[in-house]
Amino acid sequence: MAFWNRRRSIEAMAAAHDGPPLKATLSWPHLLGLGVGAIVGTGILTLIGVGAGLAGPAVMISFALAGLVCACAALAYAELATMMPTAGSAYTYSYAGLGEMAAWIVGWSLILEYSLVVSAVAVGWSGYAVGFLNGLDLGGVSLALPQALSVGPHAGGIVNLPAVFIIAVVAGLLMLGTRESATLNAGLVVVKILALLVFVAIALPAFNPDHFTPFMPNGFGAPFVKTGVMAAAAIIFFAFYGFDAISTAAEETKRPERDLAIGIVGSMVICTILYMVVAAAAIGAAPVSDFADSAEPLAHILRGMGQGAAAQWIAASAVVALPTVLLAFLFGQSRIFLGMARDGLLPRRLARISSRGVPALVTVFTAVVVAALAGVMRLDELASLANAGTLMAFFAVGACLIVLRLREPGRMRRFKAPLWPVVGAVCMIGCVIFFLSLQPRTQVWFLIWNAAGLGVYFVWSARNSRLARGEETPA
Repeated sequence: MAFWNRRRSIEAMAAAHDGPPLKATLSWPHLLGLGVGAIVGTGILTLIGVGAGLAGPAVMISFALAGLVCACAALAYAELATMMPTAGSAYTYSYAGLGEMAAWIVGWSLILEYSLVVSAVAVGWSGYAVGFLNGLDLGGVSLALPQALSVGPHAGGIVNLPAVFIIAVVAGLLMLGTRESATLNAGLVVVKILALLVFVAIALPAFNPDHFTPFMPNGFGAPFVKTGVMAAAAIIFFAFYGFDAISTAAEETKRPERDLAIGIVGSMVICTILYMVVAAAAIGAAPVSDFADSAEPLAHILRGMGQGAAAQWIAASAVVALPTVLLAFLFGQSRIFLGMARDGLLPRRLARISSRGVPALVTVFTAVVVAALAGVMRLDELASLANAGTLMAFFAVGACLIVLRLREPGRMRRFKAPLWPVVGAVCMIGCVIFFLSLQPRTQVWFLIWNAAGLGVYFVWSARNSRLARGEETPA
């Protein structure tokens, strides 16, 4: 079989791997917390301003469009994750459905996605942390950081030290163990949800329908048009994904055939409803022009309403709870690396598991890379490029759903996506449209990244995979 078309069987995906296994310690509440923790973060707390600047009040439609595509992707993920409960997420599904080279491209794109999401969220957290520290009054003692250490070079600083700091803290937490991390994550998710509900409770009484006029000042937009509803949806897409991190925890789930579907679909439903309510409350409380350029738009809106104490609460909650997103994606990134290393597409020493049952070497390596990116890059650039990697992964998952349904219709499926041809097609078409709506420089950098990835694949990975070395029979 040609190297670009060789596939691993679903049975091989589920077989035991060399070396110690990951510990199965998670149940559905942990997965639901992991999903909500990953989804609700910088997207709604920070990028709502960026999206509103592109689409105006019609950012509500942008949220709905992004949510529709992500809902279809979530259904596809739920079916495939329960069929192949192993670390690797979309990379693993692509190996079984589309072949080795497609799996490499998806895995390489996931490395981009997860790394940049962690960096972007760290930068978003830094914005809230700096604002929170600046607002503290400790009897004349200032805790404000100098600009040189609070923003990257693009904003006149040297390094974004708070962003680097929070990545180090979360990486250290993950090294302690999966269940310990997930338990703390669940508690922080509650803090984050309460903060958003407090914002809605304060902002809704000030709701002004005039703020929704004109509703669509920049038009609906279309592929290659960089303003309007579609352009905003392509960026806001960042606010919805995160449920895919749940699929990377498949091996560490006690009952994956049930709990993965609950975590993936449940977190999407909860977050979609929450997002629409928060977006409506934000626009109703303040004109879009007031908060479009703010690094902390929700807190900014409350300050404009004279609710300084509530704004400080929102900022404090973001400082405390945004690291749940970092935890989920840094967790997921290490498991993607783990899956690729086990299959021989990356050096196998990266698949080492520590005595606490976590991939320690990969976690440290990932933390160093994403901290370096967070220290110097802008939030919008990080989020946009992360979106490109996610769109590739979601496109592949939609394709795998359709391909495996057609190739193996009789295979046991613990969870079945309803209307699977429609779900798969909407997922794939939506991802293509969103990709074409990204900034041209984002598209170019994404293509450069994957060109470099293919170079690595042809030079090293194609010759060192388990299938290439004859350690496993192709499907």
